[in-house]
Amino acid sequence: MRVPNSVVLPVGTHVDCCQEEEVEEKRQDIMTKITAMLAERKSNLAHCINNLEDSEEPKFYVDQWERLKEMESCSLTILNLVAVNCTDHRDIKKLEATILEHVKNEELFPEVVRVLPPVYRQVEAAIVDIAQSEEMADHGMMDLQYLLSKLSQRKHLARLGRELLQDILRYLHRIGLVVWYEEIKQLESTVFLQPTFLITMFKLLVRYRLVQQLESIS
Repeated sequence: MRVPNSVVLPVGTHVDCCQEEEVEEKRQDIMTKITAMLAERKSNLAHCINNLEDSEEPKFYVDQWERLKEMESCSLTILNLVAVNCTDHRDIKKLEATILEHVKNEELFPEVVRVLPPVYRQVEAAIVDIAQSEEMADHGMMDLQYLLSKLSQRKHLARLGRELLQDILRYLHRIGLVVWYEEIKQLESTVFLQPTFLITMFKLLVRYRLVQQLESIS
């Protein structure tokens, strides 16, 4: 909601837990709630803006007013919800195909065709190589500075600087090849070269129907 021209694809999981006729009913209910949520947000923003404009000293609230107007101008495109059964590989492939179809839609993503500098591909290939090497620990965690030194050892990346590497990591984070939480102070110097490790770890911490599972233990 804070990113200009955002495109959101809602995904409903656990289709296998529903009756066939329930799926479409739930899909429509979710989309209706999303529409209502967006309308309420728009109304709330307009209300806040009007309050600032009608205040006795509006000049004191210029910064707040500008931020609210900026948020008000952010358009949000909500695509039709995709319902999937995560235990069925065919459904995962269907979701993948749907995402790719939307991403290639130039009306949704006018900047979809963009030529990356060769160094982006070179760093990407080198990181994949490092992640798959025998010396890489299973958790795939690596210090940012150490990663830079490893990459710089390669002849064609000898001039790679920290700032450029950070730009490339942001791109690789967006496409899902690595995970880098640069906005979290405690993690900003750590790069996860094996995102699947994080998924496995989170699955141990966050479980579906965990409360019911615990209650079922005598």
